[in-house]
Amino acid sequence: MTWGSWGKQLSKKEMVALMHHCISNNITTFDHADIYGAYTTEADFGKAFMDSGVKREDIQLISKCGIQYMCDDRDNKVKHYDYSKDYIIWSVEASLKNLETEYLDLLLLHRPSPLMVAEEIAEAITILKKQGKIKDFGVSNFTAPQMDMIGLRMDIDVNQIEFSLTQHSAMHDGTLDYMTTCGIKPMAWSPLGSVFREDNEQTRRIHKQLGELMNKYNATEDQLLLAWILKHPAGIHPVIGTTNKERLTQAVEAANIDLELEDWFLILVAGQGHKVP
Repeated sequence: MTWGSWGKQLSKKEMVALMHHCISNNITTFDHADIYGAYTTEADFGKAFMDSGVKREDIQLISKCGIQYMCDDRDNKVKHYDYSKDYIIWSVEASLKNLETEYLDLLLLHRPSPLMVAEEIAEAITILKKQGKIKDFGVSNFTAPQMDMIGLRMDIDVNQIEFSLTQHSAMHDGTLDYMTTCGIKPMAWSPLGSVFREDNEQTRRIHKQLGELMNKYNATEDQLLLAWILKHPAGIHPVIGTTNKERLTQAVEAANIDLELEDWFLILVAGQGHKVP
């Protein structure tokens, strides 16, 4: 999302260079959505991918569909969701064309809709899998009951949710427990939360606690925040939003940090502002 017009507005040359930097650091999965850049970023990435020399089998491409965004490219009266069979299939085919690829490694329903019909979604996903246009299927921002409704009719491989030290409700409302029980892989968008975006009592507590642990783990604050997520037994995969090459490299190194049990809870308490029950 941050590569295109909604973020750093990278040129094709800059995208190619960043793609190679990611791959050289074993970051091989690129997380897209049709709406990013008001339906422009997938095509920008696809042009860069074609010039990059990167082999398709060496990377994984994710995209999301369902949100009908209000912009010049769509004649929408209101932002809404469309999970009809025809729209899902059309949207995937559009993403494949824009990304210059024959298949998606993972397709996600971007956000739950109050009008989604599980049987119709299942029909679309079955067709797309049979045609080889998607390998795996998942959802994004779905609750446990919503996953149940869809999952009773087809396998859900992934749920991409908001999760961070400053937004960890999924750890308490049963969402992560449900995914662990059902074998659904969690992905976390905005894994650094509001720690570096806001200056308030909570973020000051967090900075203080992280500062006390940086020397012990020889790590930066953002590495400790990622290590805190990676410690969770659900096996959460953080979605890294930065386009900064140094921070991308540091993010990969966070996987080597194994927080001690009490340090993990110290960070949690700093985020919550109170001890655990």
